[in-house]
Amino acid sequence: MGDPDAQARVDAGLVRQALREGDARVFEILVRRHQGVVRAQLRRLLHGDHASADDLAQETFVLAWRKLDQFRGEARFSTWLYRIAHACFLQHCRSRGRRWQQEAALAPDDEALGHEARPPELGLDLDAALRRLSGPQRAALLYCVQLGLSHEEAALVMDLPLGTVKTHVLRGKARLRQLLRDWSPANEGSS
Repeated sequence: MGDPDAQARVDAGLVRQALREGDARVFEILVRRHQGVVRAQLRRLLHGDHASADDLAQETFVLAWRKLDQFRGEARFSTWLYRIAHACFLQHCRSRGRRWQQEAALAPDDEALGHEARPPELGLDLDAALRRLSGPQRAALLYCVQLGLSHEEAALVMDLPLGTVKTHVLRGKARLRQLLRDWSPANEGSS
């Protein structure tokens, strides 16, 4: 996707133009630029439920358009969108009587984020290991590792203190290392 700082400057310019002109067509450019990664974020949080993720992504962009004047530029536009999407996800869980700590997941959707496909045997073991992490650990890893946000940006998205996010990332990585320490393609066939 290129230089994140350059992308952030383009986004900021588009936001200013959309606000100045009140032009939804300019906002559509922002939607096209970010819809894939927002959908991937939500699919991971929703265990790969594409229909719900698409609904929440649409809700995210409708809210972003309505609240565009509240974007202050203190964080990247993408981070601001992730926060809105995360809030939509939490509301979705609350409306279904679920706790996000138990529901957050990282579903296999590497293509949507532009990552190389992982070996199928590793993917199965990794998915099983990720399910054994706490929801906050999975979500922190989603934002910091898979989406490439800084700890500060992830804390903003998750509405958690910075130290808490760092702890979730560190503990999540340590637990994954523990769960996958004996992994190798040869071990997959011996179980």
